Amino acid sequence: MKALLAGVAEGRIDVAEAVRALRDLPYENLGYARLDHHRALRTGFPEVIFCQGKTPSQVAQIFARLAAKSPVVLATRAGEQVFACVKRAVAGAKYHPAARCITLQKEPAETPAGPPVAVLSAGTADQPVAEESRIALSLMGHPVRALYDVGVSGIHRLFDHLETINECAVVIVVAGMEGALPSVVAGLTPRPVIAVPTSVGYGSSFNGLAALLAMLNSCAPGIGVVNIDNGYGAAALADAIVRTGRERE
Repeated sequence: MKALLAGVAEGRIDVAEAVRALRDLPYENLGYARLDHHRALRTGFPEVIFCQGKTPSQVAQIFARLAAKSPVVLATRAGEQVFACVKRAVAGAKYHPAARCITLQKEPAETPAGPPVAVLSAGTADQPVAEESRIALSLMGHPVRALYDVGVSGIHRLFDHLETINECAVVIVVAGMEGALPSVVAGLTPRPVIAVPTSVGYGSSFNGLAALLAMLNSCAPGIGVVNIDNGYGAAALADAIVRTGRERE
């Protein structure tokens, strides 16, 4: 938007061309989806595609239309079949199998000076959700410190990384089973903790409900909780916390 307005002001872009560029703003109606091209102007990051429930062709078309107007695109909950369709439509799209994400980054994200964001996973089975957070944060321009498999069943593994954790601005903690790790971390660091319950666990974990309730009932202060398996939501909250702090400096 800034480049477009500057182009008009400098005479490099005529009014008719600017009108054509603005035609699909603030949203573009595809019939089955209304793409919010102004999302980055309001929140700092473009609209993200949630692939689950959409057909591969729908995802590919949405991805292509977002890519036409944004230097970065992120799609979550995407399988190999969806990526195959996106890849045919958008050159440069990249698939991250562990996170089930598709990304497009036309230019390097600006990484402002400041502390990184930590992403912790309790177990190896929780890493797909943690990777969704890590990839989203990287696209948002944040340096990330990923610390995986540091759950409470071997808590000494966590203690080895306390210095790194305390150097970060925000700590995202991803855990399934009984969901205890965020409480432990929040009791050890003054940093804000974002807890992400996962659907990992045996039958009585109820697909992540047990972890979610444990995190909501934590006795440790300073914890915010997002929905089950919502790695992107945790990254978006961390991004908002960090950006708010920078704006007030």
